[in-house]
Amino acid sequence: MEKHEIAVLDIKVGVMGEVLGSTGYSYIDMYELPHASLDAYACLVINGSSDQEFLLKHKAVIENFLDQGKVVLFGGQLFRPWLPGGSDFIPRTIHSHLDYHITVAKEHPIFEGVDPSELTYKKGVAGFFARGHHPVPEGAEVLLTLPDGEPTLYIDRSSTKGTLMVSSGYNLLGYRDGDSTSLIGERVEAWIEQEYKQLQEGVPSR
Repeated sequence: MEKHEIAVLDIKVGVMGEVLGSTGYSYIDMYELPHASLDAYACLVINGSSDQEFLLKHKAVIENFLDQGKVVLFGGQLFRPWLPGGSDFIPRTIHSHLDYHITVAKEHPIFEGVDPSELTYKKGVAGFFARGHHPVPEGAEVLLTLPDGEPTLYIDRSSTKGTLMVSSGYNLLGYRDGDSTSLIGERVEAWIEQEYKQLQEGVPSR
């Protein structure tokens, strides 16, 4: 079975949990994005430490990529309006570690058998997955939430002709080892492949 390519915008430096050096992906210098050929890629991965001012100037590139029936993964805190359907990150007011608890809001194959507490805590410290949320666009599918129902991970199939998976924490592709969350990375890859194929069935041939 053919496996379609995933491209990661290369930011050279990043924070813990971001997809930087994983094997099997192509890396594109973020500042070459306006001139890069994205035809070969089914999915574009954008990390939270990317230059959002630059992305805002070139948001049409991302919109065009999605409108070709492709997938974008973003993990981080939005503060500029470059991502289709995206809204600015809203930090959660924290009173105790319980305010960081992650809940699976909707059953999904990506999280089957995954203990949500292992998304919340790493080495006994809470808040590793998300410390706030993005308001979701109309029609979005919310998968993970904070204690008051704030969405920390959603899938948006309405804002463009493609699909966005947006996390207010890390990109899920970065979960590869350790506890039950190690299942997530490969499952997201499988989801991307399936999502891309379904999208392409509805995109006219060019």
